[in-house]
Amino acid sequence: MNFLAHLYLSRHSEKLMVGNFIADGVKGNPYNKVDDEIADGVKMHRAIDFFMDNHSLVEIGKKRLRPAYGKYAAVVIDIYYDYLLAKNWEEYSDIPLGNFSASCYKALEKHYPTFPERSKRFYHYMVSNDILTQYSKLEGIKRVFEGMARRAKFESGMENATEELKLYMDEYDYEFRLFFPEIVEHFEQGFT
Repeated sequence: MNFLAHLYLSRHSEKLMVGNFIADGVKGNPYNKVDDEIADGVKMHRAIDFFMDNHSLVEIGKKRLRPAYGKYAAVVIDIYYDYLLAKNWEEYSDIPLGNFSASCYKALEKHYPTFPERSKRFYHYMVSNDILTQYSKLEGIKRVFEGMARRAKFESGMENATEELKLYMDEYDYEFRLFFPEIVEHFEQGFT
């Protein structure tokens, strides 16, 4: 899952949100680099990724994607799942998606000076394009995929990933609806 789901899963703690957001820019032991609760968020991000990478339902979706996207299949399914979360947001939250997104941007902004450079760059892009809210639209994730395809080190084909999603929407939606309650329950019980 991508930023929206990571922030959703850590929504009860601002510092966990920060850690979840900056995690890809923090290498090695986060406890040597940031505040302990933010480090817990980095650890949570890694635990979320591990849970998802090792879940049988997610593997079904990745297998469907591998012929077209190869090693980028995991990246593509992360965005699909954020899209499905955003599209069905009212099933998972009483707070409207726009309000949740705005509160995340505000919470993250407070800690912006501590972000790794990579996270700072993405934060500006995310806020100026309201990415968390835009995940709810196919056009929004298409722009995300196009940007990712431009930045990919190898030919990825990700610029076409929304077409694949449309083709198999029912399958991804079904798998997500089974998977997401499991990960929510898992992380509500803790992650350490």
